[in-house]
Amino acid sequence: MTSTDADIARPADPSLSGAAAPEATAGPSWSNLHAPDTNLVADRQTVAASRALRIFLRSPTALAGTSILAFVVLAALLAPVLYPGDPLSMVGRPLLWPGQNRAFPLGTDSLGRDLAAGLFHGARISLLVGVAATVIGLTLGILVGSVAGYNGGWVDDLLVRLIELFQTIPSFVLLVVLVAIAQPSIVTITWAIGLITWPTIARLVRAEFRSLREQEFVMAANGLGYGHARIIFREILPNALPPIIVTASVMVATAILMESALSFLGLGDPNVVSWGSMIGSGRELLRTAWYLTALPGLVIVLAVLSLNLIGDGLNDALNPRFNGER
Repeated sequence: MTSTDADIARPADPSLSGAAAPEATAGPSWSNLHAPDTNLVADRQTVAASRALRIFLRSPTALAGTSILAFVVLAALLAPVLYPGDPLSMVGRPLLWPGQNRAFPLGTDSLGRDLAAGLFHGARISLLVGVAATVIGLTLGILVGSVAGYNGGWVDDLLVRLIELFQTIPSFVLLVVLVAIAQPSIVTITWAIGLITWPTIARLVRAEFRSLREQEFVMAANGLGYGHARIIFREILPNALPPIIVTASVMVATAILMESALSFLGLGDPNVVSWGSMIGSGRELLRTAWYLTALPGLVIVLAVLSLNLIGDGLNDALNPRFNGER
């Protein structure tokens, strides 16, 4: 082999080759440096989610709550199909008892309105208010609690005083005042419930952030130069989600009860039918036609019970003390 061939076969030395100098000064590529760690974290999260799902599906109470809630959701979805008319329309003879007329299997109220149609359409209103008010409360609570718990200092003190200010006022009294001042409507009621429920989730999120902000993964994120918003929403918040999810299920049940109580007092939206308004319209005939209040009351009990059972199941599945995850 000649010297020319040997030079061609020998690998080029970057330290001796002038052509490779620009690449050497540019530095190595670090695009995949953290890929193994990221994959490992993703695998752990997948295993944890699978374990939590198995624990949830093994819980009889969680399955019972899910079944009841699924029936309520199905009723709300099928309401326009089974009862396409206005549920507030007078369609039959007043005060028909359940089973007295095949056309009205659950009877009619004092104005001749179909109780079954009211229950099905009332499920739509109650679930809508419960979920929407919970989303509003969660959004405000997470924003306030995360900023307070992450920053600490005077920011934490200021936001804690704001939370305490809202919690010093009785929740339902504040709700009645807000709805009475504004025009009673579904939008007004939803926002009012969301505005009085956010302090609970804010205190929970603040406590979780205070316990997590000193963890090693947060210090590593700070060392890598991540911004505060990314650390809050992509590093700390996912680790604080389990108790937030459990609390959210209870908040939906609380919102349904609050909307029912407002409608019972006559502060609900008069243009829609809800379970609370059905109870309120039948309270004057409680002795002679008790079914007018018993049927919507039973539905409220089942809906709230299902959400509480689901919350218990989520607590068992997501709590590290129960699922064996640290």
